[in-house]
Amino acid sequence: MNMKRVLFFSALAILTACNCSEQKNLTLNDLEYFETQGLNVLVYSNTYNGGFNDEKNSGIELIHHGVRTVTGGAVRLSNTPEQWDLVPQMTDRVVDKENNTIEVTLRYPDYDFDSRVLVKGLEGGEVEISVILDKPVPEELIGDAGFNLEFLPAQYWGKTYLMDGNPSILSRYVVSNTITRPNSEKIKQYKGYHTADDRGTGRYIDPQPLATGHTLVMASDTPERSVKITSPEAEVSLYDGRLLAQNGWFVVRSVLPAGKTGTVLSWKLQGNVIDGWVREPNIGFSQVGYRPSQDKVAVIELDKKDKPLAKASLYQVGEDGKASEVFTGKIVSWGDYYKYHYVKYDFSAVTTPGVYYIQYGDVKTNHFVIEEHVYDKITDATSDIWIPIHMDHMFVNEAYRVWHGQPFRDGYLQAPPSTDHFDLHSQGPTTDTRYKALEHIPGLNIGGFFDAGDFDIETGSNIGVVQNLVQTWENFKPERDQTFVSQEQRYVDLHRPDGTPDILQYIEHGTLQLVAQAEILGHMAQTLSNGVLDNYHHLGDAASMTDGLVYNPKLGPYEVSADGRTSGVKDDLWAFTSRNPGLDLRAATMFAAASRALEGYNDDLAKRALTQSKRLLKEATDLLAAQSSGRNGRGGGGADMGTNLQLYITTGEQQYIDRFQESLWPALDRNVSGNLLTAMNAIPVMDEAYKEKLRPYVVQYQEYIDELEQDNPYGVPIGLGNWAGSGGVVSFGTTVCYANEYFPDIVDARHAFKATDWLFGCHPYHNYSLVATAAAARPKAVFYGNNRADFSFIPGNVAPGLLFRQPDHFENYDDWPFLWGQNEGTIGGNTSYLIFGSAFRNIVIK
Repeated sequence: MNMKRVLFFSALAILTACNCSEQKNLTLNDLEYFETQGLNVLVYSNTYNGGFNDEKNSGIELIHHGVRTVTGGAVRLSNTPEQWDLVPQMTDRVVDKENNTIEVTLRYPDYDFDSRVLVKGLEGGEVEISVILDKPVPEELIGDAGFNLEFLPAQYWGKTYLMDGNPSILSRYVVSNTITRPNSEKIKQYKGYHTADDRGTGRYIDPQPLATGHTLVMASDTPERSVKITSPEAEVSLYDGRLLAQNGWFVVRSVLPAGKTGTVLSWKLQGNVIDGWVREPNIGFSQVGYRPSQDKVAVIELDKKDKPLAKASLYQVGEDGKASEVFTGKIVSWGDYYKYHYVKYDFSAVTTPGVYYIQYGDVKTNHFVIEEHVYDKITDATSDIWIPIHMDHMFVNEAYRVWHGQPFRDGYLQAPPSTDHFDLHSQGPTTDTRYKALEHIPGLNIGGFFDAGDFDIETGSNIGVVQNLVQTWENFKPERDQTFVSQEQRYVDLHRPDGTPDILQYIEHGTLQLVAQAEILGHMAQTLSNGVLDNYHHLGDAASMTDGLVYNPKLGPYEVSADGRTSGVKDDLWAFTSRNPGLDLRAATMFAAASRALEGYNDDLAKRALTQSKRLLKEATDLLAAQSSGRNGRGGGGADMGTNLQLYITTGEQQYIDRFQESLWPALDRNVSGNLLTAMNAIPVMDEAYKEKLRPYVVQYQEYIDELEQDNPYGVPIGLGNWAGSGGVVSFGTTVCYANEYFPDIVDARHAFKATDWLFGCHPYHNYSLVATAAAARPKAVFYGNNRADFSFIPGNVAPGLLFRQPDHFENYDDWPFLWGQNEGTIGGNTSYLIFGSAFRNIVIK
């Protein structure tokens, strides 16, 4: 018998075995999705939000044995949709519990094309998916409009699939066939942009199917992931979306027929459910470990079908590698929180330094340590590695590895007026500068930091970064020196001390970029970002994103001038320069702070920063006053408050502190948790009366902390938006640290440990550290960084964390880095973590 037949019969046997037990019916629950134990089918519980188009978080989705493995069930216009391909608008959603159906109406306004997708729960654990058209597919969409369903590659590669009984393997690497077609046949993408450079061929890439038939079984050899799709009338094709984009998914697709109305397509979908399946307990604990004297509480996340045990145990691992039980403690129920039930295991009584693990029933954690100095290194990877790797306009080296060459030698062009950008920026009707559309702006390619997993300079983020670095420097004076930085050479070398505290060099680097903007443009740019979409999604060395030659409109495409200095390649980044006085006020705050930190290190830059701070403060205040009431008012007011405080600290002039207090107290009355940290930053330069006036607001903040204990089992603010909430936890932890520093009688330091516990592994879904810190025993394996295509991470990164998917599901993929809302660290977030880590260590060593 040949290998193909062996594979077929083995897979068929497993599939038969896993389907032999009776499948439970999928029925609509009160949260309006189809449910049976081990399988949830969501139908537009989450919608495409329009921010970044296809974020792989909408349409018909499957949460299969606890993992969201399938998404994007919708009428789409291509075989393997990319992020910036058009997504349908959901215009209506009707839930009919009596008939066990959900129907959504989808619309493509660009083509005046409407469809309805009806999902009905059937007996035996199936759903029927029908596409209904009141009018035929528009002529220009014939052959392109189809129903798609996307499968998460990391959960399916290496597994078998059966197409009409013929077995094959889903590859770990993308290897499949493509053809090219004329660009005239390509469905337009977001606002007319293009995700690929056709290099002058006039043709685009069209992926071809891996297999086509009428019955497809995905993961036929893996019961917990097996999904069967049947369509007797329509052909079902399987594609690999990674052919066009590394973040693509496996796509199952049927093309809608031409010239028909009514029910034009019907699938039956069955997700296999393992009989008696109960999700394994997730034991949340700190991967960094614990100090002997601190509270030590594991939060255990349980399936609601799982009966809590009475006790859990702590084991210590001796020098001989043998484990012995050293503590047994009671399990205390906290209660239900969204999908799961939560219990707690307190092992604070254990104070002996050593190596330990927790065992709850048959589940045991990886090893962690209890030791006095576990928190000493929690920020080292962030400051030594992540931050310098994100230094723009520099060559960055680490031992044998080059992280990136010197990017953007070609500098930046003026963004044309009335440009609506794909990264949510826009250029207004004028440039607000002396430069014409697409004119080269000299001098902007200096300093600054990449924003996140991409290579743009977000001005607002960079302003926040410099402020964070200055606050860290002034409050904690970290003298750590592990990085060589030469502005003259445009060169950075990691792990090479150069005699200067790294953080001062980072402050200088950020300030160089922002002062250049203020001096050259006259105000702050919105962003320095890509002018073309086909290099915005660049993965690899930032220096290879552009050709390093200034764009010359007199040259033909891909032509280089005789002197080798300019080219006809439209790859230069653009400066978006519409003036925003609120942003200018934030910059004024930052410049005032930076000028203090740089004094005595780079006096010239310090002087330039202070000059720009005073100028921007006056101009932006006048501009805001001249604008209609309410426009930019709230953001400008907050920035003005911070600016006046920083200018007072820098100059000592009374006018600034008077203005600060005029803004502060009303701001605290509106929002204590959002403004208390700024208020406490003023304590060192204010009198005792100011601190006493602040005391009632700190009491209010303690009440907020108490409310969090009742809100969720972790006692921290948990974000429920489209960007996960690690940033809120970091801010919470920082505020607690400062409140404990100044008001220890009100706010106890133990609350700060809730933030570290969450960040380092005590959270829903899994127990991996959300921070790629050197101190963690098991950090996340993948992050959304600029090396995400390598399924790796940059040390020191802080993931956004646990992303909430409506109506009740938290997730954080540790095998798929490409979802930015849960895995993308940012320069602003990571430098905020630097403040928190420093403040936290400060209260720990008291």
